[in-house]
Amino acid sequence: MERKYNPNEVKQKIRDLIQQTFQEALEAELVEFLGYYKYERSENDNYRNGYIPKTVKTDIGEVEIKTPRDRKGEFEPKAVPKRKTMIDDLESKIVALYAKEMSTRDIQELLSDIYGMDISPSLISKITDRLLPKIEEWQNRPSDSVYPVIYTDSTFYKVRQEGKVAQKAVNVVIGINKDGYKELLGFWLSETENASYWLKVLNDLKSKGVEDVLIFSVDGLACISKAINNVYPQADTQRCIVHHVRNPLKYVPWKERKQVTNDLKLIYQAYTIEEAKIRLDEFEDKWTDKYLHIGRSWKENWDELMTYFDYPVEIRKLLYTSNIIESVNSNLRKAIDGKRVFPSDESLLKSLYIVAVELEKKWSKKPITGWGRIYG
Repeated sequence: MERKYNPNEVKQKIRDLIQQTFQEALEAELVEFLGYYKYERSENDNYRNGYIPKTVKTDIGEVEIKTPRDRKGEFEPKAVPKRKTMIDDLESKIVALYAKEMSTRDIQELLSDIYGMDISPSLISKITDRLLPKIEEWQNRPSDSVYPVIYTDSTFYKVRQEGKVAQKAVNVVIGINKDGYKELLGFWLSETENASYWLKVLNDLKSKGVEDVLIFSVDGLACISKAINNVYPQADTQRCIVHHVRNPLKYVPWKERKQVTNDLKLIYQAYTIEEAKIRLDEFEDKWTDKYLHIGRSWKENWDELMTYFDYPVEIRKLLYTSNIIESVNSNLRKAIDGKRVFPSDESLLKSLYIVAVELEKKWSKKPITGWGRIYG
């Protein structure tokens, strides 16, 4: 059923967006003017001196803002000048500003368009940097003590570092809590995915309060399993079947991929572990001459590939596929598709955080379908 939006509700949300944008712009301007952040020590004899409430009229209604003051009365804000009480044509510009996903150049152009003046790059940087404490707070927020399932997966982005472009791995960790709701537990950036990196990720989870995990669903890196055994020795590890099927298919000619895929599907969609072993034997009998490496890989990793057979049928598909985390990575890539190279790690984190907040709003509305049967 198509949702019908209340026009007043939509206008109020846009007004809130306008109010937040201008309030943060004013705060950032005062930081640039005084030369130090709030609560920082400074030898400057000028300092903050409260706020003056102000009502600004926009094309969609009145917005209440608070203009920050300095003790000497020398601060002249550009975002909303002292005597200006009317700002026109903001709706499309503010929405476009946020849709640009924090590209400094785009924000600079749009702010210039909104205010009718040039805004310095340092001011733009200060405005967007106001997200960084929120990101740190979000990353370090307490988590539940127990998660039935945690998914991990990495995707790669290009980031400029010391004058060169580096590939950074962004590991996304998603938990399903006891009530069946998805939670994005954090992002971790690294240039490599070695054992020490994964130990840090898992120890960070523990420091956030995650004491016990029933199952980790992971991709095929051996160092992940070792780290899990070290930090959460009681947890089961399930390797992602989809990854294990997809990766070797790169070496299978196109005309045979469908048949190979269907034969592998008979293994992991078997009803019992005994049936799965029979299907693997049949696969090897049929394909060993051409694709010896595929059957061998399944045998070598059999225990972690078949973990889900220890659990009821209702939960198995949730475990052996990575649909949940791949959907998140797809949302992240779509949102920042226009940015081929990020100027810094912080710039990448800002974009990821904006998408994460929107995803969490959606997830909070509905648990995983059938969770009552799965966990009950």
